[in-house]
Amino acid sequence: MKGKYEVTRFVGIPMTTDDSGKYVVSGDGKPHEWRVGKHTKGKFDRLGQLFLTENNLMVAIIAAYPVPFKERHQWTPMQRFTSEHISDDLVEQLRSSNNITDGL
Repeated sequence: MKGKYEVTRFVGIPMTTDDSGKYVVSGDGKPHEWRVGKHTKGKFDRLGQLFLTENNLMVAIIAAYPVPFKERHQWTPMQRFTSEHISDDLVEQLRSSNNITDGL
């Protein structure tokens, strides 16, 4: 099928920066889900990576799952990956507080 691409679903926590520029959890800290879209820029490299949603919300990835191409419409596409990451300790803290134990 022409135009087919690899789709990954990401579980992420919205983030913001504090006064010192450190990333901290934004809002209620509940996880939400997005997916790679046809026009998503950049590449996923590891958990903790930050991405921008189409509404310019900064999100830290705490889990990633492959998705069959035909099922991609269940999730909102993201805009682009950034080269920034949160610490591995914060990733593990967010994963355990949200009972996430699997994923890529």
